[in-house]
Amino acid sequence: MTPDDSATTNETGWTDRLLGGLRKTSERLTENLAGLAGGTRLTDAQLDDLEDALILSDLGPRAAARIREKLAATRFEKGVDEAALAEAVAGEIAAILRPVAKPLEIVAFPRPQVILVIGVNGSGKTTTIAKLAHLFQEQDYSVMLAAGDTFRAAAIGQLKVWADRLGIEIVSGAEGGDPASIVFDAVKAATDKGIDALIVDTAGRLHNKRELMDELAKVRRVLGRLNPEAPHDVVLVLDATNGQNALQQIEIFREVAGVSGLIMTKLDGTARGGVLVAAAEQYGLPIHAIGVGEKIDDLRPFDPDLVARVIAGVLR
Repeated sequence: MTPDDSATTNETGWTDRLLGGLRKTSERLTENLAGLAGGTRLTDAQLDDLEDALILSDLGPRAAARIREKLAATRFEKGVDEAALAEAVAGEIAAILRPVAKPLEIVAFPRPQVILVIGVNGSGKTTTIAKLAHLFQEQDYSVMLAAGDTFRAAAIGQLKVWADRLGIEIVSGAEGGDPASIVFDAVKAATDKGIDALIVDTAGRLHNKRELMDELAKVRRVLGRLNPEAPHDVVLVLDATNGQNALQQIEIFREVAGVSGLIMTKLDGTARGGVLVAAAEQYGLPIHAIGVGEKIDDLRPFDPDLVARVIAGVLR
C-alpha cells in the first residue's frame, strides 16, 4: 500500500466514523425537517417551522435565525423538495463552521508549545488529552504531559496509564499538590529535552469558580515567568451530550481561563451534536477537533463541509 493509498483509507475510515458518530444528530434534524418542503416556494410559515426545527435540533437560536434569513432570501421560487432543503441547510451550516474549523498547530518558538486543557469533570478531558497527544505523535511531534489536576487521584492515575501506553513522559505530583509547581517542573523538563508540545491537564471544579480562577491565574503566572508567550493555547473540552448546557460552560470558562479554542467530544453518543453549530455561531472560537468515539484515533480536526452534510442528512 502506498502512502497515498494509506491516507485515502484513513480518510474513508474517518468519514465512516463521522457518519456513524453523528447518526443520531442527523436523524434528529432530518426528522425535525420532515414535511417542511412541499415542492412549492417556501412560505413565511414554513420558514418559521424551519427555524423551530433547527432550534429543536440544538443548533441554537442564533444559527437558526441566520439559516432562516439566508433561505428566506432565496425562497426557492421554483419550489423545493426535502433533498434540496437538506442541501441548502447543509450549505448554511458549512458557512457557519468553515471560519472556526482550525486544527491545533505546533508553531511555538522556542519550544515547547504549552497547551492548557480545561473542562468540567466528566467532559472527557483526560481522555481527550491522550487523544490529542496521539494526534501530535502522528504528525511526528514529541509530546510531554503534565498532570495538573491534582485534586483527583483518578485523573493523575488515568493520565499516567495513557502516557505509558503512548510511550511519552509525564510530570506529576502527589494528590492535593500545587498544580503550578507541577507545571513549572514540566515546562523546565520539556524545555531541557526539546519537547515540541507540553499538554497540561487542569482541575475542572466549577462549583468554586473563584478558587478555580485563582488556581489557573497562578499557573499562568508561573508559565509567564518561564516563557512570556505561554500558555500558547487554552483549550476547552466540551461534552456534546450536554447540548445547550455546553454553551454555558464556554461562558464560564472564557471568564475563568481565557479560552482560545474548543474541542467537542462524545458526538457519537448524542442526538445533540447540533450544539457544535451553535457554539461556532455564538462564540466564533476555533474548534480544533471533534471526537466521535472511544478509540485513540477518534479525535480529529474536521472538514466543515463534510460535517455539515452529515448533520443535515445529505450524507448517510
